[in-house]
Amino acid sequence: MSVLGALNPLVDLVFPPRCPLCGGALAVQGGLCVECWGRLAIPGEPSCARCQRPMGADSAAVLTCAPCLANPPRHDGIAAATLYTDASRDLVLAFKHGRRIGLARLLGRLMAAKLAGLEGEWLVVPVPLHRWRLWRRGFNQSALLAREVGRAPGRRVIPDALVRMKRTPTLGGLGRSERAKALRGSIIAHPARGAALRGAQVLLIDDVMTSGATTDACLVALHKAGAKRVRIACFARVLDEALPLV
Repeated sequence: MSVLGALNPLVDLVFPPRCPLCGGALAVQGGLCVECWGRLAIPGEPSCARCQRPMGADSAAVLTCAPCLANPPRHDGIAAATLYTDASRDLVLAFKHGRRIGLARLLGRLMAAKLAGLEGEWLVVPVPLHRWRLWRRGFNQSALLAREVGRAPGRRVIPDALVRMKRTPTLGGLGRSERAKALRGSIIAHPARGAALRGAQVLLIDDVMTSGATTDACLVALHKAGAKRVRIACFARVLDEALPLV
């Protein structure tokens, strides 16, 4: 038994295991209660071959969703652990704004489960924060998730592969075009990481994917740096129209 394992009973005595959503008692640290597990919306199949958007059972023969046909994505797929619901929102808020960074392990494990079949060598790159926002918050939530996702064999985490060069306004409440305009030119590849990114397969890590404007800005920077493929992995994805399908 490891030292940390030996200390678990003492930790449980001082900090009894509680569900981070409802506060109910748990048998062990680091999970959710049965009821709260049931509140999470996990994207299922069938889904779009390009963006993994859940599709209806009658669409099983359709390989690509209408949005991807109309506007082919720059990425090579999206792996979302959950769809954005009240439950996933509460977890993200507790993690990011409530500073409960211990939740990174739970959220990261859920993300990693969606990437279990991924083969080959991958660089794990978090969506960057501007240095002033990082200073105020004290941590980059995407970097903490990247660390968890990067524990799998064949993955190397580069937390500073991307740099946010300018402060951007809070994107909440902005439309897709306004978000894209606010982010234009704000994210670049770190000059010292160019050799690592050139020809690489990249997992781009974010906590919540909303309109895709932030990840699009990262995709532009990664492709400009010579990345061969870029897949996006997030904990929660905003797809309200898909919720009745899961």
